Amino acid sequence: MRVAGFELVDEFQTLVDPHERLSPAVAALTGLNNRMLRGAPPPSVAVQRFLAFAGDAVLVAHNARFDLGFLDRETERLTGSRLANPVVDTVSLARRLVGGRVPRASLAHLSHWAGTSVQPCHRALPDAQATAEVFVRLVGLAQERGARTIADLVQLAATRTRRVYDKRHLVHGAPPRPGVYHFYDGNDALLYVGRARDLRKRLRSYFRSERQRPAVEAALGAVERIEWHVHGSELEAALDELRLIREHRPPANARVARPDRYVWLRKRGESVVCSTQPSPIGPLRSRRRAQLAARALLAEELERPAVALPRVRRRLNELAAARRFEDAARLRDRLQALERVCRELARLERMQAVQRCLVAPSAQPGHAKAFFVCGGRVCAERTLPTGGGAHLEIEAGLAATRRTGGELDLDELFLVASFMRRPPPELRIVPLDKDAILRAAMQVTKHSHVPRPTRPATTLPNVSGEPLF
Repeated sequence: MRVAGFELVDEFQTLVDPHERLSPAVAALTGLNNRMLRGAPPPSVAVQRFLAFAGDAVLVAHNARFDLGFLDRETERLTGSRLANPVVDTVSLARRLVGGRVPRASLAHLSHWAGTSVQPCHRALPDAQATAEVFVRLVGLAQERGARTIADLVQLAATRTRRVYDKRHLVHGAPPRPGVYHFYDGNDALLYVGRARDLRKRLRSYFRSERQRPAVEAALGAVERIEWHVHGSELEAALDELRLIREHRPPANARVARPDRYVWLRKRGESVVCSTQPSPIGPLRSRRRAQLAARALLAEELERPAVALPRVRRRLNELAAARRFEDAARLRDRLQALERVCRELARLERMQAVQRCLVAPSAQPGHAKAFFVCGGRVCAERTLPTGGGAHLEIEAGLAATRRTGGELDLDELFLVASFMRRPPPELRIVPLDKDAILRAAMQVTKHSHVPRPTRPATTLPNVSGEPLF
């Protein structure tokens, strides 16, 4: 919705095809179904259209931090930078202005308080219309408190300054480059390791009004020194972050590698159980999901869990027809878990079969960084200089991929897969071919000194044209 002169003057709406099936919970909440999304634009196109509609206008959102997190991520992937528009959060503004008049600052409660013409229903356009009408009412109350500009509204909505704001000098000098950062306490103990696409923005964000998750908030309270190391790309920073967390296990990092982090399915007598002992069926990242899936499987079905799906669906229909609804509900949960497990195992198999080289800028000017992925892990990382030295480095990387053996590195595999599904603009993904890697390195080094694009850029995530996952 566009608001001008306290009136709703224009609107923009579009469905988005996420290229994956909607979960039953989302479908029930929104009333959408997969058929309705067919033919809708992908997220990148929808975001470009929204940016064109919004222009440089002030953005108003209910619980802005949640919505802008998704929008910023997609905008950064397309343009290389986040949204620069001023933002007003109606949640914070309402808590300040009408906190004693409504039981909660939810959109439904505020809509009832404001008497909006449209009721929010977890669909984009009605929710935006309700938010716009609530915002207009809140602006009137803000004017009574002396607000005259957008800056006054933002200041009125701002939460109290946190004590960690006084530590913002610790991040002075952080560059707008990808990298890894470390939080240390007064005894030089490592508290937290993180990565960023833009070190300056990420580190500054810790010392604003928004609170972090509890473990990081505790680290911010104890931090006395912050160090950062610049990398050539976000991928390199992510791999470095993962290895540092494994090595040091900082207390504020939730993603600490543990021996029992992954689970497998295995036989125990005539039944199937979830176990931390490796087996051919796994690894799986959710213990609870694996336990439910195990209860739906017969021992003879373990080697091919997908063959159990028709049998479980038939049994579910039989229970529903017999009005044994409690039993049907339990079996439905197990069926959903088994379906998720089957998809996860199929995806893991495809990921392990990937043989690619990921080429990104290096922190050294004029150099590229090549990550050789084969056999479910990053087999080699090589810095490619200009000239003949690049040929030798590529040959060394390719030789590493031809060596048999090597333990499957699940954390690295899942991390690299996330970058291959949604590659940032500077990343090139090519087959394990020397000429293709050289061409990608030339493209990367040619553009590495150019500022990040301010308009949507076309990336080349997979030059071979073959599906990755």
